[in-house]
Amino acid sequence: MGNVTRFIPALMMVMLLPHFVVSFSIKTTTNINTDQSALLALKAYIVSDPQKMLKTNWSTATSVCNWIGVTCGSQHQRVIALNLSSMLLTGTIPSQIGNLSFLTSLDLMNNSFYGFLPDQFTNLHRLKHIDLSWNNFYGEIPYSFPKLQYLSLRNNIFAGEIRSDMFEHLPRLQVLSLTLNKLSSEIPMGLFKCKELQVIDFGYNRMMGGIIPKEIGNLTMLRILRLGGNMFEGKRIAIGWYSRFLLSSA
Repeated sequence: MGNVTRFIPALMMVMLLPHFVVSFSIKTTTNINTDQSALLALKAYIVSDPQKMLKTNWSTATSVCNWIGVTCGSQHQRVIALNLSSMLLTGTIPSQIGNLSFLTSLDLMNNSFYGFLPDQFTNLHRLKHIDLSWNNFYGEIPYSFPKLQYLSLRNNIFAGEIRSDMFEHLPRLQVLSLTLNKLSSEIPMGLFKCKELQVIDFGYNRMMGGIIPKEIGNLTMLRILRLGGNMFEGKRIAIGWYSRFLLSSA
């Protein structure tokens, strides 16, 4: 009787083992398919691909990790980087982009993407690098990226005020480039909470205001500050560790 009692649990484990294996495989496949579906949605939103980069390469016949511009992590085989820079692409960004939950780097610079960035964009909490420069994006500047270090939105059509509270969600930011847009706010005070900032470029917008707030002295790592081409009022001033910069419309 004792042998039979011991045999039953062992038999149950043998019977259940395939279910555990199948369940794990389905979960892994779903994760890979999630990334693939997100990228295929992006491909579907491309209205012009003159070099046929995505049309000929992004196919379900091959692994998403082998697609042009895509980099996958070695451990989890999820998409960690997407680089479609200078591919002459025209299109918009679908909401499914927010499903690339392992993405750490996104580079779409020097294309003709346009329109609003979807709300789901801020689901990409692992992002450290965003370069959307030289496109035609507009609307609200994306934020809420706790690990983001590099943000370049230069030469787009972002307009209006910069939300001061957005910088509370960018604690690791080191490089911020918003030059060549249509921003019209003063320098947001929240910016000075980003203690790791090394580069700030607000050049050639419609920003205004007087003397730069003294709180800029809190940014002890700041090396480059570009403000030219705006409507600031003032003159050359010295701020402690920082030598001189020009507050003018030049």
